[in-house]
Amino acid sequence: MTKTFQLPDLKATERLAAALAPICKSGDVIALFGNLGAGKTTFSRYFVHSLGVEEEVPSPTFTLVQTYPLSGHDAEAIWHFDMYRINHPAEAYELDIEDAFDTGISLIEWPEKLGSLLPDSHLRIELIIGDTEGSRTARLEITPHWADRMAPVLDSLSDLIQ
Repeated sequence: MTKTFQLPDLKATERLAAALAPICKSGDVIALFGNLGAGKTTFSRYFVHSLGVEEEVPSPTFTLVQTYPLSGHDAEAIWHFDMYRINHPAEAYELDIEDAFDTGISLIEWPEKLGSLLPDSHLRIELIIGDTEGSRTARLEITPHWADRMAPVLDSLSDLIQ
């Protein structure tokens, strides 16, 4: 199932991230597709903050991964990956991606670089830059792994669904 959201401003992007974050559990993977500047890191920042993490959420472009411990959640941490600079999917093993997939919630920018390492159960979010400053289109491809949990998200964001 695919759902398309019109995000007219950054506040709408924040609403999307904040609606998705509470339904996530250990082992979930959100794959963030989009061109440079499409808002992948901005979405990730809103997502991390909505789960109570107060620290700064920088782009992991140069570090490749940032982790944010969670308390009171079944996931140990949020793992925020930026795969833009990897040359081969196997390099992701050096970033402990298997641990992230097992015990955390993974937000992955440039997930296409992972090839077959990207779990089939991931939630695909494609962010497309809009015509006005801060606006985006978000196209979500919802796999069966996510389908049952998405109903409250879709209800709370019905005004943004295209």
